[in-house]
Amino acid sequence: MDVLYFAWVRERIGIPREKVESSAKTVAELVEELRGREERYEVAFSDLSALRVAVDQELTDFDASLEGAREVAFFPPMTGG
Repeated sequence: MDVLYFAWVRERIGIPREKVESSAKTVAELVEELRGREERYEVAFSDLSALRVAVDQELTDFDASLEGAREVAFFPPMTGG
């Protein structure tokens, strides 16, 4: 699946997107797999309360299923004004 990173998440990981082969069944499991890769992922995902996630362009929670997912995006909360 494609994993996309936006704003400071992208800055901490150092890339805007990557293809990931994963056995994760939920977004939370994917995050744990990514955290185990390198320190930069651990830093980026250290505070999940500061992150939002979308699966196939639908805003969702970290316990969401990844079954059939083609894309997961991580980004900080957005503010309006």
